[in-house]
Amino acid sequence: MLSRGVLTAAATTYNDTSTRIVTNSRSVDSVTVRRRNGGFLCNSSPPRVAPLTAVKTDEQSNSVAVDLKAEKEKSLAEKLRLGSLTEDGLSYKERFIIRCYEVGINKTATVETIANLLQEVGGNHAQSVGFSTDGFATTTTMRKLHLIWVTSRMHIEIYRYPAWSDVVEIETWCQSEGRIGTRRDWIIKDHASGEVIGRATSKWVMMNSDTRRLQKVNDDIRDEYLIFCPKTLRLAFPEENNSSLKKIAKLEDPAEYSTLGLVPRRADLDMNKHVNNVTYIGWVLESIPQEVIDTHELQTITLDYRRECQHDDIVDSLTSPESAVSKPEGINGCANPPNGSEDLSQFLHLLRSSGDGLELNRGRTEWRKKPAKI
Repeated sequence: MLSRGVLTAAATTYNDTSTRIVTNSRSVDSVTVRRRNGGFLCNSSPPRVAPLTAVKTDEQSNSVAVDLKAEKEKSLAEKLRLGSLTEDGLSYKERFIIRCYEVGINKTATVETIANLLQEVGGNHAQSVGFSTDGFATTTTMRKLHLIWVTSRMHIEIYRYPAWSDVVEIETWCQSEGRIGTRRDWIIKDHASGEVIGRATSKWVMMNSDTRRLQKVNDDIRDEYLIFCPKTLRLAFPEENNSSLKKIAKLEDPAEYSTLGLVPRRADLDMNKHVNNVTYIGWVLESIPQEVIDTHELQTITLDYRRECQHDDIVDSLTSPESAVSKPEGINGCANPPNGSEDLSQFLHLLRSSGDGLELNRGRTEWRKKPAKI
């Protein structure tokens, strides 16, 4: 029999890792406490327990409470994603399985699939550090000022396309890009082998969602996101004179190939109420000649976004071969560099509004010969 005045019972809180200590001035039976629909169900009279000789300190209890609160505040999506911040907290990695509906005629992921995954991992990175999902990772100050991020440039290089059921790991990070915007980079790896199979970089600027006018990034907004950025410049394309930096000349009419009258679908609009940047990739590819599609695969695409495209716009896609293209010196992290320039075909692209002829987007693509079938 336990003597009076001695700790004689412990209550365990289920769905929680902490233990509450129950004391009484006299002997009591142990009490098991379980959460049920927001309340508690108590079961009394199990066997008595021995005195406890150690308890958690206030500091330990506070630490556990903070950890539990952070875990509880995670959304179900965050708990189920195969992604997390890296150890230094300055970049984010996530793994994705390539689905059957994400592959094309080559039985590999399409470039639109790759671009969508880049956008997804960028948004998940922002969510993991507490940014809102409104307008793709808007900060607190941006939401107060009705500001959103919009893409101004996207450059993607794919050295090997993943196939259905392959698992890719994408790492992303962002950093300041002068006074007018921000930059986000990506490295794409085959998760099984660790091989770098692609890289990408992008530039984003701020737009007022009410006036649809661009706006400079002020210090308050910059301070909100810079704490999550690498302290020194980090680039997915560190090579000098790499193609991600190259300016794109405007394609003038008459173009050699064209597809006219492209109409945005309702599904092409995103939460910013304009055509999503990935849709432009598909429009650019619509005017690539079929003989190129049959014999080549896309290696590099660069797009400069000039104007918003709305649901009632009609778009013309124009394409012509590019006469001269400078090549990057090397491929960072890629074990198998792309084929030589003799196997590449290069094109310039223009997306314009059918009605007024205004330029919506200009682009450049490089295509390599498809690997021989075994």
